[in-house]
Amino acid sequence: MGICQDRVVIVTGAANGIGREHALEFARQGARVVVNDVAPVDGVLEELRALGADALGNSDDISSWEGAQALVAAAVSEFGVLHAVVNNAGILRDKMVVTMEPDQWDAVIRVHLRGTFCVTRHAAAYWRAQNKAGTPVEAPRIVNTSSPSGLFGNVGQSNYGAAKAGIAAFTVIAADELARLHVGVNAIAPTALTDMTIGLDSYVDKVRRDSEAAGFDVGSPANVSPLAVWLASPASEGITGRVFTINGGAISVVETWVKGPTARQDARWDVRELDDVVPDLVARARPNSQMNGMPR
Repeated sequence: MGICQDRVVIVTGAANGIGREHALEFARQGARVVVNDVAPVDGVLEELRALGADALGNSDDISSWEGAQALVAAAVSEFGVLHAVVNNAGILRDKMVVTMEPDQWDAVIRVHLRGTFCVTRHAAAYWRAQNKAGTPVEAPRIVNTSSPSGLFGNVGQSNYGAAKAGIAAFTVIAADELARLHVGVNAIAPTALTDMTIGLDSYVDKVRRDSEAAGFDVGSPANVSPLAVWLASPASEGITGRVFTINGGAISVVETWVKGPTARQDARWDVRELDDVVPDLVARARPNSQMNGMPR
């Protein structure tokens, strides 16, 4: 008996990479899996069924309102219930701000941020309707996918980072809003070697060095999935509104924005007074984080 035995789970962006590994780990943990991707999912479905799992392929566009609605409806129609959603689908259109085009910005925001909203919205509506009908779903869960690029920043990824930062904020707010429905909402910010990162030579070299030192494949997408599956299971009861980074065998809980040093007076500030005040505040504040989450 796995921790997701007989639970019905949607995984978006599950044809390859991290999403594929999520689907496989859910199957190992007893779940019935809806594999969503605009790319072909036949290979993943074969792997899932070889593990003895019930699985459904779906190609709806999750960044479309109607597509996300159809995805949720397909899961419920096929399996009779929906327990969890893992919002994993994403794309990259990396460019420096000075050369980025509007369509590159819009495409990334649409898939990541709008897609996360659309699927979450329709899943939440389904769970609310079940509550109103007196047949609440056991331990409903949402697992979103943020990124260190959104939490800590990364040059050349203003569109991707903005989307992933938005997903982190969305997670915190949605957790508060859906608490009355007993829906747990969390996010992971994974670091792994996938089709989206394979072209980053410096990262690939670092993964190779870290793997040699650790004695296992630090960059494997499979490292990410146990955390996602646990967060989508009933075992995560009481954990909600949190964002976790995961890299190889390291899991950290992210502490959200907090106020740092403060200057206060009982009057409106004069503009020229800020010549001294603002530099002093910045000098006393913790520096912005590096991509690994540690201060510069």
